[in-house]
Amino acid sequence: MKSSSDEVFFWGKNGHRATGKIAEKHLTRKAKKCIDKILKGQSLAFVSTFADEIKSDRSFNKYYSWHYVNMDLDETYEEAEKNPKGDLVTGINTCIKVLKDKKSTEEEKNFHLKMLVHFVGDLHQPLHIGRKEDKGANDIQVQWFGKGTNLHSVWDSKMIDDWEMSYIELADNADDLSKKQIEAIEKGTVVEWVNEVHKLTNKVYNSVKKGENLRYRYSYNHFGTVRSQLQKGGIRLAKILNEIYD
Repeated sequence: MKSSSDEVFFWGKNGHRATGKIAEKHLTRKAKKCIDKILKGQSLAFVSTFADEIKSDRSFNKYYSWHYVNMDLDETYEEAEKNPKGDLVTGINTCIKVLKDKKSTEEEKNFHLKMLVHFVGDLHQPLHIGRKEDKGANDIQVQWFGKGTNLHSVWDSKMIDDWEMSYIELADNADDLSKKQIEAIEKGTVVEWVNEVHKLTNKVYNSVKKGENLRYRYSYNHFGTVRSQLQKGGIRLAKILNEIYD
């Protein structure tokens, strides 16, 4: 899913870190203690970019396809052709399995916990569940305030970076949600979350025309969705971790 310009595709660092920081607010005391031991004191926000950092090391190439799912816009995950190398669902479920396995080594737990934090973040970026033919909108060229980029990059980082808030500010300014609202977000399986996010994917694809110069209005219309997805990612990551360690 690389673009011709070899751009990486993921929530920007601030996006992933905000999701990790939000997740920390929803962890149980027991989960926090277990995670702190595995990560040797590093925070979820700090390790959230690990899965992208290792992309420069070819020995980790087998995890590359675990960052996304290729699906046509009218398909559900169950209907879509599966990548033989695995996908986001594969990645998340594998990490959960390793972390639950009492036979896993501390090194294995450390690695797969870092990967899990990242993958759950990726799941909530709508264009990580995009079309194969345009590489999750990496091949849809647009402009951002007059400078050439692609639609995937706009959603990964351009809107977030343009907001000029640190990941801590993004996390601290997440919406106040009631207990019922949080429980509603927590409901569902990983596959159901993929299908939910894929509905947003459709809207994102339909939000631009190729070559369009996106400016303040686009951010005004869509940054609320970005913030909501970062928050949902954090809440669902915490739910997964609480189930593993409680």
